[in-house]
Formats: sequence, C-alpha cells, structure tokens
Amino acid sequence: MGVSLTCFHLYTAYFGTLPSQQQGAVHLGIALGMIFILFPATRGAGRRNGVPWYDVLLAFAATFAAYYKILFYEEVLRARITGYSAFDLTLAALGVLFVLEATRRTVGMPIVVMATLAILYALFGNLIPSPLLSHPGFSLEQVSPYLWFRESGVFGTPLQISARFIFLFLFFGVVLMHTGVGRFFNDLAFALTGRFTGGAGKAAVIASSLQGMISGSSIGNTVASGSFTIPMMKNARFKPEVAGAVEASASTGGQIMPPLMGAAAFIMVEYVGVSYREIMFSALIPAILYFASIFIGVHFEAKRHRILGLPKDQLPSKRKLILSKGYMLLPLLVIITTISVGFTAQRAALMGIACAFAVSLARKETRPSLKDILVIFEKGARVALPVIAAVACAGIIAGVVGMTGMGSKFAAGIISLADGVLILALLFTMIACIVLGMGLPTTANYVVTATIAAPALINEFGLPPMAVHLFVFYFGIIADITPPVCLAAFAGAGIAQANPMKTGFTAVKLAIGAFIIPYAFIYNPMLVMVEPTPLGLLSALFFSLAGIMGVSSALLGYFVRDSLFWERLVLFGAGLAMVVPELLTSGFGLLAMGLVGWLQLRRPDKLQEAASLA
Repeated sequence: MGVSLTCFHLYTAYFGTLPSQQQGAVHLGIALGMIFILFPATRGAGRRNGVPWYDVLLAFAATFAAYYKILFYEEVLRARITGYSAFDLTLAALGVLFVLEATRRTVGMPIVVMATLAILYALFGNLIPSPLLSHPGFSLEQVSPYLWFRESGVFGTPLQISARFIFLFLFFGVVLMHTGVGRFFNDLAFALTGRFTGGAGKAAVIASSLQGMISGSSIGNTVASGSFTIPMMKNARFKPEVAGAVEASASTGGQIMPPLMGAAAFIMVEYVGVSYREIMFSALIPAILYFASIFIGVHFEAKRHRILGLPKDQLPSKRKLILSKGYMLLPLLVIITTISVGFTAQRAALMGIACAFAVSLARKETRPSLKDILVIFEKGARVALPVIAAVACAGIIAGVVGMTGMGSKFAAGIISLADGVLILALLFTMIACIVLGMGLPTTANYVVTATIAAPALINEFGLPPMAVHLFVFYFGIIADITPPVCLAAFAGAGIAQANPMKTGFTAVKLAIGAFIIPYAFIYNPMLVMVEPTPLGLLSALFFSLAGIMGVSSALLGYFVRDSLFWERLVLFGAGLAMVVPELLTSGFGLLAMGLVGWLQLRRPDKLQEAASLA
C-alpha cells in the first residue's frame, strides 16, 4: 500500500493531478488503510501476532469511505441539492470517526480531543448562554456530511495541499537521507566551525538546521541528529542541559528554514494566496535571524565557560569533503533553482526527487537496488502518515470554524480582550499558538490558529497577511522548545541525560530570538519582504540582529566579557529597544550596548573575577 501511495503521487505530479476532491480521496483513503494495518489500537503495543481482524475491517471500511467520493462522485454532488440518503449520512459520520481514530493512533489524543470538542460545539453550541460563543446549532445530519462530503471539512484545503505538495516534499527528504546527506551535513558543519570557540555547539547548530530542512520534524531531527552532535558537545565540556538545548532549538528551527520548510508552509500558500516562492523568500531573513540567535547564544555560553574549539585532527578536511561529497547538495540546489525561476512547488519537488535518485547512483554505498527503491517508496509513505492524519483532523476543526462562524467570534474575543491594543493582541495570539503547539502537531496548530486568530490581526489592525501568518507559524513551531511541554527539548534531554525542564529553559534562552523575531517583522514587515527598500531592509536586519545579541547576552551573562547584574539589565533593555523600528529608540539601544561593551573592556581584573562568579 505504501508503494502504491508513493507511485500515485509521483504519477499525478508528472501527468497532472486529479480534481482536488478525488486527489484527496485517494490520498486519504490509502493512508487510512495503512494506518489501521500498521498502527495498533493500543499505542506502543506493536504488531507481534499479525493484524487483528477488526483492524483489517477498519482498513477496508475507512478506505471505502474515502473512495466513495470517487466511485459515486456525481451522486454525492447531486445529494447537496436533493438531500443525502441514510447511507450517505451513516458513511459520513463513520468517515469522521475513522479520521479521529487514525489520528489518535498516529499523532495522539490532544488534537483528537480538540476535534471532538469542535464537533460537540457544532452540535450543541445553541445551548451556550454566552452570545459571543453561541450559534443556532446544527443537527448530526447537517454536521457529518458537511465535514465529509464538502470542501470545507476533512477534504478541505489542508488535505488538498498535503495531497498535492506535502507528500512529495516528505518523500524528497526520505530519498535525500538515503544518499547519506545527513552524515555529509554533520561533517560539513564540523569542518566549517569546529575549530572556533564552542565549535562543537556551533557545528551542531549548522548541522541540525540543514538536517531539519529535510526531516520535517523537530523531535525526529533532535533524535536523529542529536545522537551524533550531543555526545560531541558533552565531550567538548558543554553542560548536558546545554547540549540537549542546542540540538533541540536548532532542530526545531529546521521547519522555518527555506527552501524546505515545515508542512504548514505549503498550507500557508493557499491561506495567504501567494506562491511557495514568495513564502520561501519572505521566511528567509527571519530564519537567518533565528539561527544567528542560537549561534550567538552558543558563542556567549562557550565564552562564559571557556569552552574552546575542537582539535584539528578531530575535524574533517573542508577541501576533501567538498571534492568527495559536494555533489550531495545538488538535489537541494535543484529545488532552490526551480522554485526561484517560477516552477510550481509540485514540479520542483518532482525534479528534486529525480536528482536525488541520480545522485544516489554516484557512489556504490548509496546506489539503490530494486529492493532498496521499494523500501524507500514504502518509507516515504510511512513518514507521511502522521501528517496526513493530522491535516485531515485539522480539517474537521477548520470545517466547524467555518460552519459556526467561530473564527469571527474568536477574532472579536481577541479584539475585546486587547481593547484595540496591537501588542496585547499579539501577546494573546502568541500564547494561544504556544499552548496549542504543546499538544498539536505544527501543521494542525497552524491550520487552527490561521483560521481563528490570524483574521483578527489582519482585518482589525490592517497587518500584512504574510507577516501575520508567519507570526502564528513561528510560535506554533517553537512550542516544541517552550516549557512546560517542550517535546523537542525533552528528546534532547533524553539523549544528553539531562534534566528535561532545565533543558527546556536553556533552549528558550539560546533561541530567545525566536520570541523576538515575529514581533520584529510584525512591526517592520520589510523583514518578510513586504514592500522592502534596500536601505530599510539593511537597517531592519542590522538592528534586529543587534537587538537579539543584546537580549541573548543579557540572558547568558556574557557580552565582551562576563557581565555584572546591572550590565545584563541594560543589555536586555537595549536589545528590546533595537527591535522597535524607530531610529531614536534603536539608536539609544545601540549606544547603551556599545557603552556596556566599552566598560567591560576597561574593567579591572578584580571586578572581572566578581563578574565571572555572578
């Protein structure tokens, strides 16, 4: 089934996709069948004694429920006018239940609980006394076909984007990893930065950012990349919680780094109404600032604890590495080039996949046999299953939002709470994104927040849609490193054998830029390429980077030298002042930061010893 799912997407990518509802039906139908066969009802139980009969029955029933839209396509369309039969209504209700159960098996309970509450809200919202939350109410005969047969529920925009784009890019990542590119990224990162102060940590940032682009999962990348980078950092004398935090924060950022961003970025294409190329270019500067923030944080941490670079004999040769394995970058270059010159994301992914297979033929150890190719096709489908289930389940929530008008109600609630003050509205939206991100996958989180929160910021405050959607996208992602439920940090802590909560708070300090950058591009949209001018863009980039440096140095206790408490307070305030796009505040912030640096350079040794103990 996995091979057939992959073949279907490659075929339709080359010869043309089916009508959106039919493409989505095949996409979801095969995925549901695979989930019920591969994932047992009890999570973690495994398949020791084969597949039980009830899971086989569920697999066939779920696949049929999705394929019903293809087999009886015209009848389903006519039923919107003439009315649905009892069989249609039963099938629709079962289809929604199949999606909820498949999501529970692959992703977990939080998103299932949210979707269930959304359905209950649609059914019984008329019983809510609050006029802000209540609605006339809908019957089960209205809700189930709306969510299953219409384009606004399970088979809505998120699933359509998954069927057209997301699957192909996930498969591209699987093919690319088969070529050994993960090890190449690690070696390249250590060759470039390993010899500098805190080299092991800086190399981990670069390696994890590169691998994060092709893995698509902050937790998965933390485990995959961290198994190599975290022991290296610990050997270089980084504290265990710091090593785990560096890996977690860098791996999380992989989803915001072009050209291969998280799956939610492809859904953003439809929500914002622009091409993926525009999303990619808009996200580039914020992504650079994010990783610069972690890189700067690692540098300050290494300087404060006197952690040197790695010995030269432990590092690979840059020249030999590029000459022997530089060709592994070709598939990524193909993706970047094809998208940049105007190819669709679908065609760019297809060309990248073809190039990745061609690259794998270059060396004997990566050259795939027919069996290897079948394994890659199967693995590509398996990797996509949790994403397919999550976007289908998120479609239920989005469908209820559209059906009940909950989006406008939520927007009105935000405006009322914020009392028309933009910074408060942004803070409330940030909190909602982070809280949802603690239980929902990034893609589902983005769908929910983009549906209910983004319109308030766009319509009421007149903010650019690109900046707003990137704002909710960012905060949904960094929930993975934000305590108390910071799953990527917990994964890093497990490998580093560190305290999970200490690792989470350390990750927040290292990646503090992630909490500042979204506010920076809301107040200065030139950072996301909204009407940029050369001078304005350079100024925004410089002051944002300087501001992140100031806040990071304050949190980590090192600037030019170890910082006293009052110096950290000044650096923190100066850093925040430079993020505001006002020349006066930015100038004062830069002056204050420069003054602290000058005083630290002139500090007597005795005071310096006291600062190092602070």
